[in-house]
Amino acid sequence: MEGRRLALLYSHLCPSPSPSLLPLSIVSPSACAPYRKESLRDDCVFCLIIRGESPAFKLYEDDMCLCILDTRPLSRGHSLIIPKSHFSSLDATPPSVVAAMCSKVPFLGNAIMKATGSDSFNLLVNNGAAAGQVIFHTHIHIIPRKAGDCLWTSESLHRCPLKIDLETSGLANHVRELLLNVSGESKDQVSTVS
Repeated sequence: MEGRRLALLYSHLCPSPSPSLLPLSIVSPSACAPYRKESLRDDCVFCLIIRGESPAFKLYEDDMCLCILDTRPLSRGHSLIIPKSHFSSLDATPPSVVAAMCSKVPFLGNAIMKATGSDSFNLLVNNGAAAGQVIFHTHIHIIPRKAGDCLWTSESLHRCPLKIDLETSGLANHVRELLLNVSGESKDQVSTVS
């Protein structure tokens, strides 16, 4: 089964030229577990792809998620892991769905690296407009990288060490307080740095 999945992934990343192929492989409605129509939106490009109403190069599919090639790639093989139900952002996505998506990253990332001759990849989630999210349907980017490709200008920025001061301590305390309020855990379950 793993070999078949890798073969499918490779065939989509490095298709053999054929005049009978459409410019994009059409994603058919899921043959896995049926998606719930009420969990998809008519105005979302990813929901249209999931329903098979919009073209995409499908690399992988299971009951919870779909992986496709990005239509505006930052590098060859740039791919997206998309949940099969519509969630507008990562924080609106149930933990079980996030876990299902993330569990596919090593499998998909390794296959994409091999197929593209890359030696690394970035895993990226743009969560919210200020973070660069453009399509408001949760998705994870797998971006293949090669040494010296200079994809991110931030890679050349000098990073300053974290200051150990009252401001940093206050920030850490504030985050821990918020986590306690959300999770209901007792304070002795949250570790602190002394």
